[in-house]
Amino acid sequence: MATSEEKIVDISVEEEMESAFLEYAYSVIYSRALPDARDGLKPVQRRILYAMDEMSLRPDRPHVKSSRVVGEVMGKYHPHGDQAIYDALVRQAQAFTMRLPLVDGHGNFGSLDDGPAAPRYTEARMAPAATLLTTSLDENTVEFVPNYDDQFTQPGVLPAAYPNLLVNGASGIAVGMATSMAPHNLGEVIAAARHLIKNPDCSLDDLMKFVPGPDLPAGGQIVGLDGIRDAYLTGRGSFRTRATVRIEKTSPRRKGIVVTELPYLVGPEKIIDRIKDLHQAKKLQGIADVKDLSDRHSGLNLVIEIKNGFNPDAVLETLYKQTPLEESFGINNVALVEGQPRTMGLKELLTVYVEFRIDVVRRRTQFRLDSRERDLHLVEGLLTAILDIDEVIQIVRTSDDAGVARERLMTVFDLSEMQATYILDLQLRRLTKFSQMELEKRRDDLRSEIEKLRAILDDEKLLHKVVSDELAQVSKDHATPRRTVLLESAGGPATSAAPLEVADDPCVVLLSSTGLLARTTTGDPLGVSGTRRKHDAIVGTVHTTARGDFGVVTSAGRVARISALDLPTLPPSNDAPSLSGGAPLAAYVNLDKGEQPLTIIGLGEDAPQVALGTLHGVVKRVLPDFPAGKDNFDVISMKDGDRVVGAAPAPDGTEVAFVTSHAQLLRFPADLVRPQGRSAGGMQGIKVAAGAHVVSFGVIRPDADNVVVTIAGVSGAIPGTDVGSLKVTPLEEYPRKGRATGGVRCHRFLRGEDELHVAWVGPQPARAAGTTGTPIELPPADGRRDGSGITAPGPISAIGGASN
Repeated sequence: MATSEEKIVDISVEEEMESAFLEYAYSVIYSRALPDARDGLKPVQRRILYAMDEMSLRPDRPHVKSSRVVGEVMGKYHPHGDQAIYDALVRQAQAFTMRLPLVDGHGNFGSLDDGPAAPRYTEARMAPAATLLTTSLDENTVEFVPNYDDQFTQPGVLPAAYPNLLVNGASGIAVGMATSMAPHNLGEVIAAARHLIKNPDCSLDDLMKFVPGPDLPAGGQIVGLDGIRDAYLTGRGSFRTRATVRIEKTSPRRKGIVVTELPYLVGPEKIIDRIKDLHQAKKLQGIADVKDLSDRHSGLNLVIEIKNGFNPDAVLETLYKQTPLEESFGINNVALVEGQPRTMGLKELLTVYVEFRIDVVRRRTQFRLDSRERDLHLVEGLLTAILDIDEVIQIVRTSDDAGVARERLMTVFDLSEMQATYILDLQLRRLTKFSQMELEKRRDDLRSEIEKLRAILDDEKLLHKVVSDELAQVSKDHATPRRTVLLESAGGPATSAAPLEVADDPCVVLLSSTGLLARTTTGDPLGVSGTRRKHDAIVGTVHTTARGDFGVVTSAGRVARISALDLPTLPPSNDAPSLSGGAPLAAYVNLDKGEQPLTIIGLGEDAPQVALGTLHGVVKRVLPDFPAGKDNFDVISMKDGDRVVGAAPAPDGTEVAFVTSHAQLLRFPADLVRPQGRSAGGMQGIKVAAGAHVVSFGVIRPDADNVVVTIAGVSGAIPGTDVGSLKVTPLEEYPRKGRATGGVRCHRFLRGEDELHVAWVGPQPARAAGTTGTPIELPPADGRRDGSGITAPGPISAIGGASN
């Protein structure tokens, strides 16, 4: 029975449901599903990293049980259940999910086909990239907010020393909206951010010279780039991702499709199950067996064996259409900006981050300035007291208590209350002559620091430079080469069996700087006489026949044999070829980790000798006694840590040229290098200074119009991620020297530059390209042999010429 004190209120069920649902939707959108555009983190991810930072679980500390981290986060910051916290922690540790993992996991953190072990079985600590997000938290860089029960405080956003949202992407489903953002390459994103800082009014096309497309953790290929530009312009778009495959002999009588990289978030079990379902439904023919030979050492290795009598290319096209070997990724760039969900393009995302980072650095600088001024105030007070230390001691000894002593010190020495308190708290052993010298040095250092900090706060351009330089340092320390190949088109599908007889007509095989292979029958394959199409620089050409073989020379000093018949054919053209219709080299050659393709060479009986140059300055001319029955063979024996940086045919009468990172160029006749067998180790080509290495090696014809192209920058930066200074000089300006000498200077560094990133010596016209093949125009050659360069039109990673 109700008492007289109770009060019953009648409300509308409809209004109550509407109010409750709106509160729930608000909570999901702002507190769970959508990332902040500034640090790229959802609340649970941010709380995990902050808790780990507070627990000192940094990369140099031992791992701890994941259960301990989960408990700390749930108890202090995120009371929404341990499973949700652990799932978020696991995702941040998975290298196949995030382009730059934020958690260093130890144990079974799952795979694309299986979930992780329970948190009591796994261990975790912060990854190096996570420390970049939390750095300077103790310097008033961001606002702190109360936790769920007002017992602790937590950052509302992390300082984020790099654009994490673009680098690692995001996915989440809220109420009435969702976000799906693709990962990108750290070096490319930072290069674009630095360009935006310097040129706030730049266009989207300018930024896409630095960020041409996503860079997925698993590699693979992106086919078709129109959807990517739409997404960068409007925030919405889509693209197709394909597995990286190659067709090779899996047995003496059978060919197979070898899959080495899969589309984003697609596991091998998903592929195998789909192929089995299609085979049982009789919708897929020509497949004899599917084997998963993947392991930790060699990575993904999925082998799809093809039945005899079936065209592997046609089967592969069917697999692309009917299995997850080709998937579509929809981009929907939704993130929180000032607490409001917004759909943003590439420039908007970068602008939000850059403005935030400028504010972080400004607040950090102000905090450091206040701290240094406070320290200077105390040091100056202490120096005043040391000048008459006997009187200070007398005042303290004759005072009734600390308060009286403080007042007397303030009166006698004209000190502030802070200075007097600091003197009273000091130990007497610090008040020595030696301490006075230390204090004077400390005072001078503080004054210098204060002057620099005030200059940053007073000059907006200097503040922007500090932000840009810090981003450059992050890129230098943490950037990695691009993993995903970008293709403008996929080429025509194979729908019929390959002809048994192919005319052995002459053809030219081309290799582009982005690793695309194709053959053409045009008489002018490099388009010397025509206008240039967009895409790529040619770094290798071989004249052979349609049924002939050629070899790919790699940085590991080996040659991989490929049949020209297996390559896609480009249509004849008088223009420079666009290799966007070519096939990735990975479809034909399995490269080890860190191994890079350099050029292609002929393997016929009349093939000329090949010259190779290494990182440590070794040169070798290889006798063309290539084994006919081997698909892979070594052509040089190298010491540990050395690798081939350049290779090219070098018949008698040609010259070889080295360029080092310290901007030294050496050219000498190839005849000075005695030809050797494949097992030999070569001889010294150039004397490399301490701390330097060879960045370019090439073979030149003395009768050609040769030029030297050099690009300088900061040491450690990945080529193609920074603009740097560019110089083009006629080769005739550089005298010939003897083998094993140091050469002559070829580029004078500007302030801030300390090494050459890219160099090339060869015939005109030289053609430059970015990391994804985007063409970059080079200036005309000038006559300054030892001059400095000019700012390059864009980041350059490769240079090709009229012939190779």
